[in-house]
Amino acid sequence: MSTAQKTLSISIIIPTRNEAEHIAQTIERATDDNVCEILIVDCGSADETQKIALQRGARVISSPPGRARQMNAGAAVAQGDILLFLHGDTLLPLGFADLVITLLNKEGVIAGAFSLAINLPGTGPLIVSAMTNVRSRALQLPYGDQGLFLTRHTFIEIGGYPDEPLLEDVLLVRRLKQKGRIAIVKSSALTSGRRWRELGLVRTTLINQAIILGHLAGIPTQRLQSWYRIGKKV
Repeated sequence: MSTAQKTLSISIIIPTRNEAEHIAQTIERATDDNVCEILIVDCGSADETQKIALQRGARVISSPPGRARQMNAGAAVAQGDILLFLHGDTLLPLGFADLVITLLNKEGVIAGAFSLAINLPGTGPLIVSAMTNVRSRALQLPYGDQGLFLTRHTFIEIGGYPDEPLLEDVLLVRRLKQKGRIAIVKSSALTSGRRWRELGLVRTTLINQAIILGHLAGIPTQRLQSWYRIGKKV
């Protein structure tokens, strides 16, 4: 890695709400010499998320609820050259910082994300992960649980995350694709399987695909949010 690459610093921004079960390990795996700060943007956790994060050396700030609002709030105070947005139940791969810096130094690359791995046993999660990774590379369309990263300059230039109740990651990525290539790292971010475990693998996948297809068909995100809630209750 060149000297210029080594000087780049990374701010990791983690929106949270009641992530006490996962946050310690998430922070531990997000620690690296090139990471200048880990920002926990909490929207009112009733558990010990904030306490645990502080004990692990993270900086904690408060924000109104809504993942887009939380991530924008974190980005507004971040000091790093690179912003890496991470879910509170997702573990970064070993050596992630070098991978991020190297990728963003490639010509034409505007942003990147990691491949997806789901922390559940069995063949089903492997199939879902594989399909997700094919889609991410073919369409340059990673989701938020893959750890999206880009320079702070680029994030500011495109106006940050749109203030929408869901699909904020997809909307941001579609903006980014107009400015350059979104590359996917071969190494995987390991995300908790709780969503798939709670609703079932098939049901969760169908809900996700219905939301994406609805978005591509031009249905407003507020209506899609109601679909999402209904899908979880059915």
